[in-house]
Amino acid sequence: MPYDIADLALADQGRRRIDFAERAMPVLGLLRERYEADRPLDGVRIAACMHVTAETAALARTLTAGGAELHLAASNPLSTQDDVAAALVEAGVMVHARHGVDRAGYVAHLEGVLDARPTLLLDDGCDLVGVLHSTRRELLDGVRAGLEETTTGVLRLRQMAADGALGLPMVAVNDTGMQRLVANRHGTGQSTLDAVMRATGTLLAGATVVVAGYGWCGSGIAARARGLGANVVVTEVDPERALDAVLEGYRVLPMAQAAVAADVVITVTGNRDVLTAEHFAAMRDGTVLVNAGHFDVEVDVAGLEAAAVEVHRRVRPHVDEYVLPGGSRLLLVAEGRLANLAAAEGHPAAVMDMSFAVQALTLEWLVRTDLAPGVHEVPAEIDAEVARTKLAALGVVLDALTPGQQTYLSSWQA
Repeated sequence: MPYDIADLALADQGRRRIDFAERAMPVLGLLRERYEADRPLDGVRIAACMHVTAETAALARTLTAGGAELHLAASNPLSTQDDVAAALVEAGVMVHARHGVDRAGYVAHLEGVLDARPTLLLDDGCDLVGVLHSTRRELLDGVRAGLEETTTGVLRLRQMAADGALGLPMVAVNDTGMQRLVANRHGTGQSTLDAVMRATGTLLAGATVVVAGYGWCGSGIAARARGLGANVVVTEVDPERALDAVLEGYRVLPMAQAAVAADVVITVTGNRDVLTAEHFAAMRDGTVLVNAGHFDVEVDVAGLEAAAVEVHRRVRPHVDEYVLPGGSRLLLVAEGRLANLAAAEGHPAAVMDMSFAVQALTLEWLVRTDLAPGVHEVPAEIDAEVARTKLAALGVVLDALTPGQQTYLSSWQA
């Protein structure tokens, strides 16, 4: 099928949602004006696996304005906005996404966008690349390159490359300074706590919030939680990150100790089994369990279900309650999936404006660049261009180096 969505009649509502998001996305707006004139993506066929949200729709509009043919599947069925999907189909994007679709439907949607025989990929979590390299290898030679926008996905790509299994060049857009600072730290920090408050109504002031993982995303979550008055505890396996957390004033404990005092536990590691039966048994009544680490493996949901004597579904929207043998009740947000997109609306549009502008410019660069299979970095000038454009849109003016300062910085003799 050219597309698979819930209801085309939702298109009007979706357009309004997209238009509202684009008010906060001036960088993509300026880029789209140039793309409409220059058409740098003419003849390019893109298969994308991304969150089907209003912000992603702004990127889709920009890519199609530049001449691209876009086929879009959802990277997380719980984040799919059906009205946005309908609006995009009416605009000519072939969308394969329905909110809440099951695992089989999710995989079928990935297959659907690959059926278009893409020349470029946009991936979120490396699932599209995984399907391409497993069940759809006959399409591999036709794919010129691709982008990966998540920490977890880049980790998987680097593992594939190390094993000699990666058959195409992939650019790690997640690893740019802009992405780490703006999207990972500020976007994930705000949107994750937004999900906690929307889903549970928890008062974070005075609460003990445990953040598992102190990378770019975890540090953003910890800072926002502390700003709301929470007592923040960090768990880590990396000594440098743990030291960073200590020097920022956080307590660092093993999860086995931190779980005992937690009111909220937020996993953001990119790894599996961060919270297991050992931790569930030690938790207090009412502890909230949240995953902000992409895949639904950080909280051992199967182990939680096995340990529970009762499970109460949807005690609040996006919240399931698990009653353990001792009577304590644990509240799992968004089924252990990515909470900031499933129980909230993900990064603010202003954040995704910069993240998606980096992706659009990197796709344009890939069209005219030949790369060997492997994991590649975004050119530094693309990151800088997006930052300059965003600052200009905000009315921020920078100082400029004088000739004397430039000479001083470029000479070892000065």
